Amino acid sequence: MQQLTILGSTGSIGVSTLDVLRRHRQRYRVVALCAHRQADRLFEQCLEFQPRHAVLGEPALAADLGARLAAAGCPTRVAHGPEALIRMAQLPEVDTVMAAIVGAAGLPPTLAAAVAGKKILLANKEALVMAGSVFMRAVRENGATLLPIDSEHNAIFQSLPANYAGDLAASGVLGLYLTASGGPFLGMATADLDAVSPDEACAHPNWVMGRKISVDCATMMNKGLEVIEAHWLFNVPAERIQVVIHPQSVIHSLVQYVDGSVIAELGNPDMRTPIAHALAYPQRIAAGVEPLDLSQVASLHFERPDLARFPCLALAYRALSEGGSASTTLNAANEVAVQAFLERKIAFTAIARVIATVMDQLPAGVALGSLDEVLTADRVARAAAEQLIARSSG
Repeated sequence: MQQLTILGSTGSIGVSTLDVLRRHRQRYRVVALCAHRQADRLFEQCLEFQPRHAVLGEPALAADLGARLAAAGCPTRVAHGPEALIRMAQLPEVDTVMAAIVGAAGLPPTLAAAVAGKKILLANKEALVMAGSVFMRAVRENGATLLPIDSEHNAIFQSLPANYAGDLAASGVLGLYLTASGGPFLGMATADLDAVSPDEACAHPNWVMGRKISVDCATMMNKGLEVIEAHWLFNVPAERIQVVIHPQSVIHSLVQYVDGSVIAELGNPDMRTPIAHALAYPQRIAAGVEPLDLSQVASLHFERPDLARFPCLALAYRALSEGGSASTTLNAANEVAVQAFLERKIAFTAIARVIATVMDQLPAGVALGSLDEVLTADRVARAAAEQLIARSSG
């Protein structure tokens, strides 16, 4: 029986993970559930799955949750704060860590899981975007197992040779294609993007996600971050990673081989598929996902992304090209700018302008060799973005 810690259990990935787990209770045991502020949802999850531990972000919320669970006869012990997340990621009895905390907050516990040699189901982009070299070194040196949960990277993982070890030439791989839906504004005139609202940006046509990731999909920064992730996961240079817009979200990504073959993974757009794949790998388990009916799909469409419409994608390629701290700067500035947009402090189109300006202001390509150096670069970029937004708002 696999024993799991779920970092981010109340978010969309965490909820989907628990939905898969409840179908296979004989195979999996939830040891720890971790959330930030959604105490009511975490309470219900603890009652159902009876984990030994639960974590919330704030002490008052944690104390209240602990009292509620005790009153309900649930023995779950409740802790709070970033250090508790790290402890949950490194519990000796835990085999597998679902890393699904959104944003930079997910980096320290995910890195801690790597240092502890856990099987990591990686849904947290920031571990690779902010700290790719540091994180991958920790995975290698500590014998951790890394399985991607993003539908695109999971599709690539499934489409690569089973013995792929990061050598394109030896595996006959020509390059990777990451598919993108294009988000809610694919057909909108570029001139109209300045006036779109946060609710419109969060109305993704195919996937149900949190608001931050939904905005990233609308700007295509999400796909840019995935390009950087793919570089680290599969040891593929930027020029061998292409993005193609595929509005139906049926093909989740593709691998092109030197013999002319292109292998793709298809399925209905449901995150339970990659979650179930990673949980059971190399076996297969039911995920509760409806089988794909190709007769109902009817047709599949593809187009190249317009970088004038989606400048965030171009900025991500730029960050990968510059290397070092550039990706950390990109991610930090994006998180600050997206939050400012969600709070209606800046326009949708200003997100890319804030990121570009911060990248221009700060040194590029600075080597980051430790978590402290990564977090310092993150703080500097956040401060620069916040100052820029404050000046523009003023």
